[in-house]
Amino acid sequence: MDERSLQRCLTAPDLVFMGIGAIIGAGVFVMTGVAAATKAGPAISLSYVVAGCAAFFSALAYAELAASIGGCGSAYSYAFSAFGEWIAWMIGWDLLLEYAVSVSTVAIGWSGYLNNLLQTWHIALPTKFLSSPFEGGLFNLPAMVIILLLASLLCLGVKQSSRFNTGVVFIKLAAIAIFISVACFHVQPQYWHPFFPFGWEGMVQGASLVFFAYIGFDALSTAVEETIHPERNTPIGIMGAMVICTLIYIIVALLLTGIVPYSTLNTHSPVAWALLHLGYPMAAGMVAVGAIAGLTTVMLVMYYGLTRIGLAMARDGLLPHLFAMIHPEKRTPIPMILLSGLVIAIIAGLAPLTRVAELVNIGTLAAFTLVSAGTLFLRWKYPDLKRPFKLPFSPVVPVLGVFSCLYLMVHLPLITWLRFIIWMILGIIFYLSYGKKHSHAHYSRIKLG
Repeated sequence: MDERSLQRCLTAPDLVFMGIGAIIGAGVFVMTGVAAATKAGPAISLSYVVAGCAAFFSALAYAELAASIGGCGSAYSYAFSAFGEWIAWMIGWDLLLEYAVSVSTVAIGWSGYLNNLLQTWHIALPTKFLSSPFEGGLFNLPAMVIILLLASLLCLGVKQSSRFNTGVVFIKLAAIAIFISVACFHVQPQYWHPFFPFGWEGMVQGASLVFFAYIGFDALSTAVEETIHPERNTPIGIMGAMVICTLIYIIVALLLTGIVPYSTLNTHSPVAWALLHLGYPMAAGMVAVGAIAGLTTVMLVMYYGLTRIGLAMARDGLLPHLFAMIHPEKRTPIPMILLSGLVIAIIAGLAPLTRVAELVNIGTLAAFTLVSAGTLFLRWKYPDLKRPFKLPFSPVVPVLGVFSCLYLMVHLPLITWLRFIIWMILGIIFYLSYGKKHSHAHYSRIKLG
């Protein structure tokens, strides 16, 4: 192995499909119903609007920095250019947690959907291999297996992974189209009354809960080094995926709460359950297949993003050099893929992640806040920076990005904040004991002129 650069092979359509692959998943197939039943009621559609606006402001900031600075480190790289090594390390440490927990959590959900599908074919997996030791089982075997299979796919190369992702995205979009085509003929407006059963506060809490549904576009900024003409294609990929996915979320949320009472949607598969309730078992089965496909692409793209952020941090010496090694033929960071995959598989197989998953939201919001602030700071620090894509209505949009993300963070539970603080303290300890001593970063990927 050597440390050659990654291969540029991704186009704008590749990035759009990667974004859809990462954004459309548990948010639409699981959390829409859960958030409607417990937080927002029919106003969950507005929760997606609020969360989507906060994410959209941040997406514009990501698009500018991805086109201007580049690299494969996402918010880590941007923070390094704007604020220096210390802040960059903290946000990179935050992103490692966000991505690892996200992939592990989705893997557990994927396992549940797969088991439900196998049961419809009269195939029963042993219960002890479907849950963690903390839940009465031995380990979650399907969750571990899917992570290891995705690790193998990522080792083959980013183009192969992209092609697989595109194919699977079509499957889940077809499943969503089936739901929409059935649901639109069964809407009963009385189910939308009251529209705000939990008040405005409930709608905002719903937005905080479903915000993780939008984090997938962050992974696109880790693909800059592997994108053809990134200064043009990266903004297209980020903004295209955001617009398409936001519209899908709003439509599905409106229809879902319009065909059954919102209070009945607190299930692990609300979309499929609603179709069963309407008497469409075949459509429900197709949606279940689409959900499995959707969760697969979410894991793939988020896992991909994790490895690229780890690669960028290892290149700077903040993580061990082993993670910076690139395979000379596959042009992929195989050590980073395999070791991180092993950790994720162990977490998914052995840990109950229902509450830890909330860390995904607070970690994402922290990263988005810093990226929006970094855009403003770099406008002041490097006014002559070459910006192929320039964020519109500056400084209004980045300021809105900062405050909207902070607003949603305030509405997260206290226990989530405590867990987040503990993780960041561990990051400080690791940085002082290893990263600071081994750092050799020379970070200014600033292209003036």
